[in-house]
Amino acid sequence: MTKIIDHLSQAKSTLFSFEILPPLKGKGIDSLFNEVEPLMEFQPKFIDVTYHREEYIYRKKDNGLLQRISLRKRPGTVGICAALMNRFHVDTVPHLICGGFTKEETESALMDCHFLGIDNILALRGDAIKSENRFSPTEGGNAYASDLIQQIQDLNEGHYLYQEEESSYPTNFCIGAAGYPEKHFEAPNFNSDLKYLKKKVDLGAQFIVTQMFFDNKKYFEFVDKCREIGINVPIIPGLKPLTTKKQLSILPSIFHIDLPDELVEAVENCKSNDDVKKVGVEWAVEQCRELKKANVPCLHFYSMGKSEHITSIAKEVF
Repeated sequence: MTKIIDHLSQAKSTLFSFEILPPLKGKGIDSLFNEVEPLMEFQPKFIDVTYHREEYIYRKKDNGLLQRISLRKRPGTVGICAALMNRFHVDTVPHLICGGFTKEETESALMDCHFLGIDNILALRGDAIKSENRFSPTEGGNAYASDLIQQIQDLNEGHYLYQEEESSYPTNFCIGAAGYPEKHFEAPNFNSDLKYLKKKVDLGAQFIVTQMFFDNKKYFEFVDKCREIGINVPIIPGLKPLTTKKQLSILPSIFHIDLPDELVEAVENCKSNDDVKKVGVEWAVEQCRELKKANVPCLHFYSMGKSEHITSIAKEVF
């Protein structure tokens, strides 16, 4: 398959890509294919597949003590990537996170990807589990995205954990990292956040995908600041249309982003969810047109499990 950086370097115009969530457990593979199928009309060069950490419940044992039980609500990301590649003949980018993985488990996941011909990885720290206020690294795992990138890059150089042979077969992963045009919420300031992003690039990240934003000015300023400190890899803007009034409070709370006054006012004046969807699509279309005019490398959409709104946007833009 093709590396993301090769797709970007060979493109004659702005590319189209999107991110999907693994379906909830109990749903069959057709539910995933039905979500992806409408978007294939726009010839995406790659599809991201998110990874969701395990969650925990506590059950009381006969002796009165509580037993912690790990639950997974969604099927495995690597398997989904392989299924998409087989069905649609498209490159996939599994998200690999620090939380919930030991370094040994990380290496096993990477070996599976390499075996399946999955050559692209988006390396993320990941979020805290619901029972924790702050992210806590897994014992024996990577604590930061930069540590994860270093482990992937080690495999690219043929250095495996507990290596017994004098030399091992190197992998050939193209590594992506996340960027935050409005600063990661845990970073003390914007410059500090950029410093850590540059570290990820220096360690081997070859492209950046941004957190969603609704003000293109923030993306352009982010790119300029990255270039000023020597971050010269492609920076792909991440986009999402608003679809409900509730997202006016939910998205800033979860993703720590600001929404422009004009957009907020337009959504607040909507009488129905259909009106909100129309406003959200129109706003995203204008964002996309301005970004395309600026020759961004790719427009990357966060589907959140729903493709119809992205389809509406893509029909206007591509």
